[in-house]
Amino acid sequence: MRARLVVFPIKQRNWCFIRSIDRQAIQSSSSQSSSSSTTTTTSIKDLWKKISSNDKPISQNAEVVVDFFANKMNRAWTGLEMAPEGSFKSKIHRVGLFLLSRVKPSEIFLQSISKDITNVEVIYPTSLHPRLVRRRLRHIAMRGTVIHRKYFYGSATLLPFTSALAVLPLPNVPFFWMLFRTYSHWRALKGSERLLRLVSNCPQDWKSVTTNKKNEEGASHNGICLKDHKSPGRPWVLQPSEELDRFLDRLNEENGLSKSVLSDICKAYQLDVNDVLKYKNLM
Repeated sequence: MRARLVVFPIKQRNWCFIRSIDRQAIQSSSSQSSSSSTTTTTSIKDLWKKISSNDKPISQNAEVVVDFFANKMNRAWTGLEMAPEGSFKSKIHRVGLFLLSRVKPSEIFLQSISKDITNVEVIYPTSLHPRLVRRRLRHIAMRGTVIHRKYFYGSATLLPFTSALAVLPLPNVPFFWMLFRTYSHWRALKGSERLLRLVSNCPQDWKSVTTNKKNEEGASHNGICLKDHKSPGRPWVLQPSEELDRFLDRLNEENGLSKSVLSDICKAYQLDVNDVLKYKNLM
């Protein structure tokens, strides 16, 4: 699956990295999730049976465990979202929305790089050098592998301590928040690692993310890293955009791009306005 990434500066040293919304992928994923809802593991006992009965490697079993707890959290969040207005669950939902608004936009971007993505199309202004764009993408991916690995282990370490609060008569909000942050950092970590391979110069990295056998054969040749941007089989495509440059002509040196300009960019490239505005709020 191809993902379209849009990269542009909001201010002089503040760049926005965001994935374009793929509505067809959303519809297909929702239909797949609804069709597989009958076979979803619903208990810890069933999860253990599923893991112990197969001969899959540890990494794939870890994905099964992560998906299990992700489904649990999604169902719990849906219950809070459907709670009557003014109820205790509704108040917890508002607190959850506030906490979610504090998540950094770079983490949301890295989470969007899923394991299904085999190539990326990077759209950037023509005023930027393509090597600079790829260097920035590699930097945010490499930085994400370091940061989110550290926070993943930190969040996972706190889970046993927050689970002890289950003895209280109130909902264990700290436990579910730490569980969500553990899952969130895990997804961002995996997205960082995949993005780093996608924008790499090494064909051996391309082989791990592509499903094209022809590309894999070419990637395994001599086992060397190519630095030629025009080498065949690369999973990334750099697409300069003159339209994006025209939007950046309205950039203010002090305040950066205005909200109206950002809204126009989001409409033109099918971006999430709230995620883009988070980058502006970091200034």
